[in-house]
Amino acid sequence: MSYADALAYLDTHSNYDTTGRITSPTLDRMVTMMAAMGDPQLTYPVIHVTGTNGKGSTTQMITRLLMAHGLSVGTYSSPHLESINERISRNCEPISDDEFAEQVAAVADLEGITGIHPSYFEAVTAAAFRWFADIAIDVAVVEVGLLGRWDATNVCESQVAVVTNIGVDHTEYAGPTKLHIATEKAGIVKPGSAVVIGETDHDLAQAFVKAGGAANFLRGTDFDVLENQLALGGRMLDLRTPTMVYPDIFLPLHGRHQGDNAIVALTAVEAFFASPVPGELVTEGFAEVVMPGRFEVLGHQPLVIVDGAHNPAGADTCASVFFDDFDPAGSRILLVGCLQGRDPREMLSALRADEFDVVLTCTAPSSRGMPASELTMAARAMGCDQVLEHATVEQAIDRALALAESDDAILITGSLYIVGGARPYLRKVL
Repeated sequence: MSYADALAYLDTHSNYDTTGRITSPTLDRMVTMMAAMGDPQLTYPVIHVTGTNGKGSTTQMITRLLMAHGLSVGTYSSPHLESINERISRNCEPISDDEFAEQVAAVADLEGITGIHPSYFEAVTAAAFRWFADIAIDVAVVEVGLLGRWDATNVCESQVAVVTNIGVDHTEYAGPTKLHIATEKAGIVKPGSAVVIGETDHDLAQAFVKAGGAANFLRGTDFDVLENQLALGGRMLDLRTPTMVYPDIFLPLHGRHQGDNAIVALTAVEAFFASPVPGELVTEGFAEVVMPGRFEVLGHQPLVIVDGAHNPAGADTCASVFFDDFDPAGSRILLVGCLQGRDPREMLSALRADEFDVVLTCTAPSSRGMPASELTMAARAMGCDQVLEHATVEQAIDRALALAESDDAILITGSLYIVGGARPYLRKVL
């Protein structure tokens, strides 16, 4: 099977990213497939990460901290921005095209053996777990795709189960309350898991405590952020774990919320080793963290920022970082596109769209993309001064760059599909 064949094979399988629907939430298919493979996901320790927002950043921080210890680290995350290979990596290097094709071919062979027709995400997850076993990683850091209990990744046995926070999202599968969502996410906790709980609401945190892990570490009690200050190029942090205080840690990511992700990541790594992390390794690990598409600065004069905020909580955080940390001197231009299923007025309100000088709307490059006209209508109803509609993200970027002066700022956000479409185009035109 070639790389192109592998992509074509995956395209014939149901894909939540494309349809927005999961017709049969179950782990049965994954359990059967992994058993037929010899359960490769049980051959290495796993740190399993769930949460409404911050999963991707926390997963990358954990990876870098483990790499600083000299370990071979397999990381599985989703979705990708530009290439599916991004989802599966060893020591932050994506799987090669040939290796990816080899692993997908193995999954395809299982269809004839087991009669199981996996979903797109199940197939990619199985390929990742098998590759990690083949290359003999020391530890896997696995990001949940959706909720937790019946997510395809939940066939692993986590040594450490991590929750970043709980917000209202995916209520078509869990809800309507945050407690319902927390209970579903707590499904990743196994009897042997050390559970690192970043959520500070007591009732929501208790959903994870009651899940039956071997030990629980609660933010505010066992670990916390002591200082979280704006610094040039990121944040300067003082972090308290269950065993140590780590002062003056530089994190090269923008936004106060990244400090919250950092303490969760560091506590997870401490729990994994069951010992403090040497201070020099903490400094080294955090200094290497890179998060494409998460408040990523891609251009200056004008300032061009992309951020994958795709729900109201993420959009609110995105707006806070933009206005509070950057506070651009010139005009503020918002380029936004969303997926269907979002409330456009709620997303625009969270982004503080009416505080921008210009709002450019576009349709996200996905079959689930919300028509730009819906965002345009919502923006005008909010009272945004100037709203300009475009068919594609590329057209909207051209307009934004044409409008912007050197001291202006352009924020491109609303969906990871918008960011995934914007990044390669911006590399061409900036």
